[in-house]
Amino acid sequence: MLKKLLPFLLGVTLFSPIAAAKHLTIGVAMYSLSDKYPTYLQDSMKKFDQEKADVNFRYADANSDPARMLSDIETFIDSGVDALLVMPTDSDIIKAIGVKARKAKIPLVVVTNKPKDEDMKYIASYVGSEEITGGEMQAKFIVEQLKGKPANAIILMGPLGWDAQIKRTEGNENILKNHPEIRVLSKQEGKWDRAKAIDITENLLSGSQKIDVVISNNDEMAIGALLAARKKGIADKDMLIVGLDATPDALEYLGKGLDATIYQSASGQGYASAEMAYKAAKGEAVPKFNFIPFELVTPDKKAQYIDKYK
Repeated sequence: MLKKLLPFLLGVTLFSPIAAAKHLTIGVAMYSLSDKYPTYLQDSMKKFDQEKADVNFRYADANSDPARMLSDIETFIDSGVDALLVMPTDSDIIKAIGVKARKAKIPLVVVTNKPKDEDMKYIASYVGSEEITGGEMQAKFIVEQLKGKPANAIILMGPLGWDAQIKRTEGNENILKNHPEIRVLSKQEGKWDRAKAIDITENLLSGSQKIDVVISNNDEMAIGALLAARKKGIADKDMLIVGLDATPDALEYLGKGLDATIYQSASGQGYASAEMAYKAAKGEAVPKFNFIPFELVTPDKKAQYIDKYK
């Protein structure tokens, strides 16, 4: 009798809803979709989502507001998401998010804005690029272009306290300290914003000292500096400008006032972070760090990098 029942019982077990694979939900909290780079990250996350039938990604935009991001995280946790994927508004918020995630026993993946070393204990996986390397690549390009010629430079920085702002600027300074012929006149916070960079650059250009070089922590501020210089009647050839991210907007200006940018792979970071969150949600082991290399982009490589966004 037992032998006759066994196939039936096995069939019930195999086709029971309890035995079916669980459909996963991942809550994605983005710092601000008014900035270009996060939108490209999110596009790649959506691509990963479309490739997987057993997961759904839900998105929230904090619009640069840490309090709003914490509220978004709490909403995700209350709704029972299986993992959290976060591009933080700032480094300081990561611990608060991490504590909430740990208490709820939900794995946390962070992308782009690197957590502080002491906060990595809350993180299942971090996906980003070695920020200091990006800054060093920018400064090396400037040094090579100037060939020992004296120059006055300004550095436009992202939001103060961000790992990207700190490390990219540090990378700039690591190279420039060995080149006293390049004098940094000013370092100012442009908050990744094109309009703010226009205001900063216009004010500096109104001063008594000529500006020969602009090194920007991101492309949006580099474009702002370029537009400000044009408003002041400065020819593109008379100012060296280098950005970072190689966004489609920046690539349009490459060779037309923007002399170089550094490709930070939004597609690579977005896709890899989505994959890490997906694996962590399934209970799989994931690497603590996932670094995506930077690449120098000069006008001769413009078409190659435009193709990356197609």
